[in-house]
Amino acid sequence: MKIDMLTDNFLQGRRRRELTDEEKDAIESVLTAPVTLPRRKVVTSRGDVVTRSTFLISGFMCRYMDGADGHRQLVSIQTPGDFVDLHGYPLQRLDHDIATLSECTVAYAPHDKLTQIIERLPHLGRVLWFSTLLDAAMHREWIFRLGRLDAVGRVAHMLCETYSRLDAVGLVEDNSFAWPLTQQDLGEACGLTSVHVNRTLRVLREAAMVEVSDRIVTMMDFDRLASTGEFQPDYLYFDNHTRTP
Repeated sequence: MKIDMLTDNFLQGRRRRELTDEEKDAIESVLTAPVTLPRRKVVTSRGDVVTRSTFLISGFMCRYMDGADGHRQLVSIQTPGDFVDLHGYPLQRLDHDIATLSECTVAYAPHDKLTQIIERLPHLGRVLWFSTLLDAAMHREWIFRLGRLDAVGRVAHMLCETYSRLDAVGLVEDNSFAWPLTQQDLGEACGLTSVHVNRTLRVLREAAMVEVSDRIVTMMDFDRLASTGEFQPDYLYFDNHTRTP
């Protein structure tokens, strides 16, 4: 009988098949007991020295930066199965803030214990490195989205990406998924005002591509939405190279 692990969703759909049972057990062994964090809680602040990395079991978290004018820019959204700040392991401090967007369940991996398992299992170290490179690939895509797409394209791309990531860990049902972000959050991720986000979502709804209501996103026409957002999932490095309805 299979025993559920806290890290069952780690790299699910993306090279998890490469992990041996020993490596899966090793990751599990370094984690603390799960804890629940409230929504809108700052977990780590810019400049903080970090001695552990956060594994997201459930909920949504984000990395963000504040401008001098007080406006926030989300630079990533983290979904279940992500090591939120694994890059802090080699960097030892963060150059951005990390916060919850919804209530979250997390477990922590102390860096000294990560060192022990990486030294013992070098292939596992390369897989963890892949995880941080995956983050970098998503950051590059975010730069493209903000720099080259219009408002409708940015929002379409963001929703397609989130759908694909959640589908990989089994959190999509009937083409719908939970969406705890507010229109302000979405605007801060896409470089738009809340008013502009509202208009954009209305355009996408009226075009019968996607419906966002009651904190649920329902894909009505993923292919058209992906085309509108120039979304191609290759940068997410899924095992089957695609993740669509």
